[in-house]
Amino acid sequence: MNTPVLTFFNNKGGVGKTSLVYHLAWMYADLGLNVIAADLDPQANLTSMFLEENGLETLWGEDGGRKTIFGAIRPLLEGEGPLAAPYLEQVGQDLRLLAGDLNLSSAEEQLSSQWPLCLDGQRRAFRVVSSLWRALQTAAESAAADIILVDIGPNLGALNRACLVATDHVVVPLGADLYSLQGLRNLGPTLRDWRKGWNDRLAQNPLREIPMPDGAMRAIGYVVQQHSVRLDRPVKAYDKWIKRIPGEYRRSILQQETSSAVLEEDPEGDPNLLATIKHYRSLVPMSQKASKPIFKLNTADGALGSHAAAARAAYTDFKSLAEDILMRAGIPLPSGV
Repeated sequence: MNTPVLTFFNNKGGVGKTSLVYHLAWMYADLGLNVIAADLDPQANLTSMFLEENGLETLWGEDGGRKTIFGAIRPLLEGEGPLAAPYLEQVGQDLRLLAGDLNLSSAEEQLSSQWPLCLDGQRRAFRVVSSLWRALQTAAESAAADIILVDIGPNLGALNRACLVATDHVVVPLGADLYSLQGLRNLGPTLRDWRKGWNDRLAQNPLREIPMPDGAMRAIGYVVQQHSVRLDRPVKAYDKWIKRIPGEYRRSILQQETSSAVLEEDPEGDPNLLATIKHYRSLVPMSQKASKPIFKLNTADGALGSHAAAARAAYTDFKSLAEDILMRAGIPLPSGV
């Protein structure tokens, strides 16, 4: 049985996507799941949240091979053989990282050129396009993982298409602004096009001996980065855009032309809204310095008084979000949680 892959994606950047994956990965491990956090963004920001520079240098070293997602698929891309065994870095109890790599961007050209060749039933084309999914599943099997959380970059290129082909469920992080709404308008048709394109290609697949991803990429909801009076736009602008998100998500992502008038009066009542994530302000640099999620900060990290209370509240918020995502994805929590 394949391990479910959840990808967090919006082609609009700056919406807190990487931080969201980082915190949910820690939360799922805390809830008793065996988790892989996979960084499939060539910028490798998720990897840098988990590891300091010394650790990154070790994984990116050429002498012993690159212990990254690119290192796993490079033999196939270079025509030297099958996928290499993916290396997983243990970053916490029940939490492993499949590290990102700036070199992953070099896979873009082949992922683009091999996509149309799948329609001709070419064997190597299917091996290349499915390589990320097969690397994820191989890693999950070696770690007996319950769930794979994937962070990808904010674009609609061939690399992200292959990432989405490898995806069972999609969570859409958003900001309350015009750019995020435009991102939804681009994302919905793109997901449908990629899903249909992969289904058409699967019908031509000659590699019956090699498992292939379903490419379901089912959108299960969105998360909004909450407005901060100190750091962001005026409250009035925030309210304007957040009220338009429910209707736009339904139209663009779900293709539902139902009236959004009621939802725009109460955006928090939208059933597609997974959560509204707070701006944690001064807790963010504290979290970065301590190399741990906000909800694990304690007095030794400087989380005193109101900071300690905010860290405790963050635990409750992320736990609720994590459980809601699992429920919508049909993934059970361990017994006793």
